[in-house]
Amino acid sequence: MKVQQFEDKFLAHYSYAILSECESKVALIDPGRNPEQYYEFAKQHGAQIIAVIETHSHADFVSSHLEIAQTTGAAIYASAKIGAAYSLTPFDEGQDLILGKIVLKAINTPGHSDDSISVLLIHDGQPKYIFSGDTLFIGDCGRPDLRESGGNMDAQREKLAAKMYHSLREKLMPLPDDVILYPAHGSGTLCGKALSDANSSTMGEQKAENWSLQPMSEQAFVSELTTDQPFIPAYFPFDVELNKKGALPFQESVSKVKMLSSVSDQSSLDQHIWIVDSRPQKDFKQGHLAKSINIMDGTKFETWLGSMIDPNEQFYLVAADTATLERLIARAASIGYETNIKEAFVADDGPETMPVLDIDDFSEHQQNYTIVDVRNPTEVESNKIFADSIAIPLAELEDRVGEIPMDKPVAVHCAGGYRSAIGSSLIASLTGGAKPVYDISEHIKEFDKQPTEH
Repeated sequence: MKVQQFEDKFLAHYSYAILSECESKVALIDPGRNPEQYYEFAKQHGAQIIAVIETHSHADFVSSHLEIAQTTGAAIYASAKIGAAYSLTPFDEGQDLILGKIVLKAINTPGHSDDSISVLLIHDGQPKYIFSGDTLFIGDCGRPDLRESGGNMDAQREKLAAKMYHSLREKLMPLPDDVILYPAHGSGTLCGKALSDANSSTMGEQKAENWSLQPMSEQAFVSELTTDQPFIPAYFPFDVELNKKGALPFQESVSKVKMLSSVSDQSSLDQHIWIVDSRPQKDFKQGHLAKSINIMDGTKFETWLGSMIDPNEQFYLVAADTATLERLIARAASIGYETNIKEAFVADDGPETMPVLDIDDFSEHQQNYTIVDVRNPTEVESNKIFADSIAIPLAELEDRVGEIPMDKPVAVHCAGGYRSAIGSSLIASLTGGAKPVYDISEHIKEFDKQPTEH
C-alpha cells in the first residue's frame, strides 16, 4: 500500500492517491483541475486509476473528477446527496470501496456541507488513515457558510454548524488515536479560519489540540464556528455548481484561450471589460492600459482573481511574457476561470501611470490624505493602523468606491502590499484621475506593529 499526498500551494489544497500494490490499482481523493500528476503517479507504479472519490462538491477549486473518469474509465464515488449531473457510484455510510487489502469506508460527516463525507482507510483489518475532506482540518474544522442560497442564511449556517458538532464527536472522535489525519486543505485556505501549517496529523493530536474537538456545548461550538469566518470569494458558489456538473477537460479548455503576442492599439479592446494586469506593481505603476487592475502573479492570484472578477464576467489577462501568461491561464483554470478570459496578451507598458507615494511626506502629513484600509474586517478590528482610515474590504471595493471622499489624495493600504496594489489600481481606474491614488505598499510595515496576512 502507498498513500501519496499532492499539494497545490496556491489554493492550500491537498489531494491524494491510494495505491494497492498487490492489484496495481489506484483510487484518487479530491483531485485538482490538472489531472496530469495523477496520471504520472499511476504510470510510475504501473497501475490503473479505477476510482475517483469526491468528499463533497468543492467551493474553492475545480476538480478533474469527470475528466479522469472519461479518460481512464474510473468510477466516480460521492455521496448521493451531492446533486451531481454526471453518473456516479453512491458512496455513503455503510458503503465500501475495496482495493486488494485496502478497504475505503464512507462516513457521512455533514457540517461543512450536507454532502460531505470522510473516507476511512482500513488496511489488513486496521484503521490507518482518515481522509476528512473539509470536515476536520489540522487545528480547525470546515466552515458551515459556503452553501447558503437565499432565505434565512443565519439559520442555514447554524444548522450546518450543529451538524458539524455531531459529525466530529460521533463520527471522527471515536477513531483510534494513531489514525493519521489527511485533510483536503491546509493553512491559507478560506475554507476555515485557524488551520495549522502542518499537512498531516493524528486523531490523537487533534483530540488534544484542535479547538473544535474540545469539550463544549453544542451552542458554544456553533457560536464559535459561525463567528469571524473569512470572506467568501465571488467564485465559491460558481465552483460548487461547476463541480456538480463537471468541468471541461483541462488541457482542451486552456488551449482554447486566445493568446496574442501583444496589443498595439487598445481601441481594439472592449472598454467595458477589466484588464487583469499580473505584472509587478512597480512595472504596473510605470505604465499600464486603461481599465486595468493589478492582480500580481503571486501566491494569492487565484483567490483575488476569483474575488475581484465575477464568475459571469469576462476579462483580459496581461503578463510580462508568454510563459507567465500560459502559467496564469492554468492557474485561472484551477478555479474554472479560463473560460472567462476574452484574450490574453503580453504587455510591458501602457499610457496610464500611477504616482509613487512620497513616504516621508505621508508620514509627516497623514491628515492630507484619505487613507483607505482594504483589509478584512477582523484584521481591522484587531489592529486599526491609522485612526482616521476608511475601512472597505477589498472584495467589496468596486461596489463601494463611491464612499471614498475625493477631496484629498487617496492612500491605500493592506497588511503587506499585495491587496493594496489591487485596491489602489481599482480606485484609480474607477475615479478617473479625480485625485492622485497612492499605494502605501510594503511601507505599511513601518506603521504596523502587528503584521498580519498580506
